[in-house]
Amino acid sequence: MKFLLIEAEFYKDLADELAKGAIDALEAAGHTVERVQVPGVLEIPIALSTIFEAPNHHYDGCIALGCVIRGETSHYDIVANESAAALMHYCTKHKIPLGNGILTVEDKKQAWVRASLEQKNKGRDAALAAIKLAEIKKNYHD
Repeated sequence: MKFLLIEAEFYKDLADELAKGAIDALEAAGHTVERVQVPGVLEIPIALSTIFEAPNHHYDGCIALGCVIRGETSHYDIVANESAAALMHYCTKHKIPLGNGILTVEDKKQAWVRASLEQKNKGRDAALAAIKLAEIKKNYHD
């Protein structure tokens, strides 16, 4: 299968670590991946819908990666909630297998624990979720 990986580059170092985990998991399972970067987490749902609505898209699923770190204002809540809601709404409506690896954390230390390949490896977990959902879709829709 072929997967689209959309990553928010706002925290580039974390995004790269998450992407490594996801790509390693996809390739280990024998799947291919195409990586697309967007500026921030709020742009992920827009990129996903734009690409999946293209008449020639050829993806079996998608992995969304990025990080939202709580700051001094309510912007964190808006970005975390709106991006998650938009992804869930669109993917549910259009039956797109999605692995959501967007981290929502209090600080960069928490983000690194979750992104690190040697620790929680949430990029890998998001890829494995997308693979599982794509298999379910193939079993029930093909």
